Amino acid sequence: MKPQKTLSRMATPDGKELVLYERDGVFSIRVDGLELMSSRAHGSEEALARLVLSEIGHRRPKVLVGGLGMGYTLRAVLNFRPPVSTVTVAELFPSVVSWNRDELAHLAGAPLDDPRVTLVEDDVSDLLANSPHSFDAVLLDVDNGPAAFTLARNERLYGPHGIASVRRSLRPGGVLGVWSADPDPAFARELGRAGFRVKTEKVSARGVAKGPKHTIFVAKQS
Repeated sequence: MKPQKTLSRMATPDGKELVLYERDGVFSIRVDGLELMSSRAHGSEEALARLVLSEIGHRRPKVLVGGLGMGYTLRAVLNFRPPVSTVTVAELFPSVVSWNRDELAHLAGAPLDDPRVTLVEDDVSDLLANSPHSFDAVLLDVDNGPAAFTLARNERLYGPHGIASVRRSLRPGGVLGVWSADPDPAFARELGRAGFRVKTEKVSARGVAKGPKHTIFVAKQS
């Protein structure tokens, strides 16, 4: 086995270290040594796009993706049929954007180059707060899900204020999808209290029957 290579590193506003690694063609991003994501496991990100966009009742929706990651969620949105109209992707870390234009671009077929994509280098919470009635679907693939660990402030996205902001950003009949590393019944109840009809799906992390599972919350406006 080839040795692991450190390709790039950055410090988060919380003082944590975000590092991009590669070994034998497999890329991973870790936070203070804990794996946040890997190019070996992106089936659940693709499931997030499929489960949410399947709930949209009209063609060519406008979509917001919160969190760029390695580009897999964005690519799955762009590949969905019928095609989406526009996709806004919000990413807080400039280094993650740079990695997706350089070292990671080939993984998901350089989705940032698609003309339907608008990249906003900002906190998705701030973008949501300033985008009333703008999107047919909001997909949140931020941090580790509701139990955030990369940035403490990501927790506000998944609390009552953040959920209310998402609801205001949706058009009538809009759908929210949230990726989570683990089940979170309390978060599902919070979505229900905010007026969403919630489904929770367990999906394969790697897109195959065996192996680890992740959780997808699909929340429709009541």
